[in-house]
Amino acid sequence: MTPAVPLLLLGLVDSAFSGFRAYAGRDARIRKHRSTLRAAGRGLAVGAVLLLAPALTAALLLLTAADRARTYDTLAAGALGYAVPLAGYAAAVLLSLATYFTLPFRAATLAMVIGLGPLTLLRPLAVATACLGTLRTGGGPAALLVGAVAGAAVLCVEPLVHRRWYREVR
Repeated sequence: MTPAVPLLLLGLVDSAFSGFRAYAGRDARIRKHRSTLRAAGRGLAVGAVLLLAPALTAALLLLTAADRARTYDTLAAGALGYAVPLAGYAAAVLLSLATYFTLPFRAATLAMVIGLGPLTLLRPLAVATACLGTLRTGGGPAALLVGAVAGAAVLCVEPLVHRRWYREVR
């Protein structure tokens, strides 16, 4: 299986969480599950569109390559190096989210403040580390380009969702 599929799924899940983050904390109601799911869906939709950019970048690189098999191998190696740092970050986020969704309200709020808050701030660092991972595994400039485009795409989801739907929500 190509590493692109798990990375795409990770990007889509991250996009849903970005929609959640764009909305979370902006509504004083305690029971806001419907609104939270709507926000996650909005993030997923925006992320699905934005993640077309790295897919198109990779496709363009493959279509214009002199040696497609070698370019594919290079992109696959880079994708594996990209995925490894993100897997650790995703595990920490999932642990924080599991805590947030399973604990009572006060403890969940604490989990949000000490877990998800700092992890949100570390997202650009996680993406930069993933980009460096593409080079460590022999991905080269082509894989770094696709990784940088993918990183930019996922980092743009939350601001776009916030600006489009939650700018006025305080």
